Amino acid sequence: MDQLDKIEKQIEIDAPASRVWTLISEPGWFINDNQIVEHRIERDGDLDIVHDPVHGAFAIETVALDAPRYAAFRWVADPAAPETASTLVEFFVEETSPGAVLLRVVESGFASLPGTAAERRKQFDGNTEGWNLELALAKRHLEGVAAREG
Repeated sequence: MDQLDKIEKQIEIDAPASRVWTLISEPGWFINDNQIVEHRIERDGDLDIVHDPVHGAFAIETVALDAPRYAAFRWVADPAAPETASTLVEFFVEETSPGAVLLRVVESGFASLPGTAAERRKQFDGNTEGWNLELALAKRHLEGVAAREG
């Protein structure tokens, strides 16, 4: 497999699996800018069109939901043509104690995206950094929820 085809990241979160699941099972939860925001989501056939106030609209297809351990989505490159290439975004929730999890994300399929090798590399690099930010944001958000509730 092309070394620029798959991104894998993980983070430990001090929150129960059920709380992590509530976040990661929402299509497009990972489209954010400095904080987790509530998105307007419109269903269009098999796609969810996720509207972010900063970044615009994104087409996300739910592939699998296995609460509270696994969620998979296709991040469709062109919402107007959902049959085109996409990346697969998978979330794995592994409970490490009753109140903590290891959250792992795997995004694959960059090699099949349209565009030049340089364009695909730019998207791969951008998403690699993006997952670092989004996982840290999920940790802060979910642990902050626990602090507010506790």
